[in-house]
Amino acid sequence: MQPEKLCAEFTAMCRNILKEKLVGVYLHGSLAMGCFNEQKSDIDLLIVVCDAVSKEEKLSFLAETVRLNAFAPEKGIEMSIVQEKFVKPFRYPTPYELHFSNAHLALYHEDKDAYLAKLQGVDPDLAAHAMITRHYGKVLFGKSIPEVFGEVPREDYLDSIRGDIENAAEDILSDPVYITLNLCRVLAYIKESLVLSKKTGAEWALVNLQLNLPANLPENLKKTVQAALTSYETGEKMKTDQVELQYFAETMLKEIFSCA
Repeated sequence: MQPEKLCAEFTAMCRNILKEKLVGVYLHGSLAMGCFNEQKSDIDLLIVVCDAVSKEEKLSFLAETVRLNAFAPEKGIEMSIVQEKFVKPFRYPTPYELHFSNAHLALYHEDKDAYLAKLQGVDPDLAAHAMITRHYGKVLFGKSIPEVFGEVPREDYLDSIRGDIENAAEDILSDPVYITLNLCRVLAYIKESLVLSKKTGAEWALVNLQLNLPANLPENLKKTVQAALTSYETGEKMKTDQVELQYFAETMLKEIFSCA
């Protein structure tokens, strides 16, 4: 199913189950930012409600999300339900009602009650999701984005995105494309307050790494960035060297944490 059609069906499902509680459905991430890749991207959605969601509503919502997820691209749907009062004014870490992604699909099938108990609480990642939504998000249903999402404080966004890359030196070996591109966009925000996609973060790095780091580093670093960007754009496997990957991650982390 085409992502746009899937988003339309997902939105209709939200309206049907959440009814008058539904404030809006918002698309963020690569599909909203114009750099969606069927093999490497998920469909990122935020659902905002005006009140708590009942257990019965959560179970119905999850069942329909899992059904639609079967028609999604390889990485699937990633969504969170949040209450409006927690996103304007923005609260960090942000409480959420329910979360779903492919990473938790097995637990859903094994034990739905355990799933509901685990997939609620607070999520620091929602600061990054809200920031992307404010800059690039699309309204699939409901109120406008400025009406619903308050400003995300810089320190909250930084904490969120730094948390996503703090283990990059190890994680880059198992997920070189995502970690490489993510390190680039985190550094772009820290250096220039730019909120970028993975693709535009890499493009920024290809120009700016030579300006911001010692003269003996840029070409090796840019080689890694270009390999990750090419893989992201074409779907081809990234040609990797473990030593170069770890060197890249360690150098970028040093720069990120020294500047933040």
